[in-house]
Amino acid sequence: MTEYTLYFDGGSNNNPGRSSSGSVIYNEDNVEIWAESYYVGDYETNNTAEYYGLIKGLEYAVNHNITSLTVKGDSSLIINQVLGKYKVKSSHLVGLHRQVMELVSHFDNITFSHILRKYNKRADELSRIGRNL
Repeated sequence: MTEYTLYFDGGSNNNPGRSSSGSVIYNEDNVEIWAESYYVGDYETNNTAEYYGLIKGLEYAVNHNITSLTVKGDSSLIINQVLGKYKVKSSHLVGLHRQVMELVSHFDNITFSHILRKYNKRADELSRIGRNL
């Protein structure tokens, strides 16, 4: 089974503000196979943008029959909510979290890990591009 890695990020100017996300998937040889910048909205939060980065990456993986995925992000909140360590308390994140969990159900093997921002440079770069779309 081929192993893939998804990195995601999101950001907002002024939080809430102009927001966007970035997602990138690498194959097991660490070759970038897909990347996307996504404009989230004019008045959204950082956390909303982070969830969109995760959702867009998971959607790509599901639509391209990727069944084994390692997910890495620098948002401790999002990673811990997906892992069930934190409750989703913000009403505007409940539906996004539900969408993530539905997508997660399509994988045979999926793991999530929190990484430092310095190891998430490509997803961060894509997120910043999205604010200019």
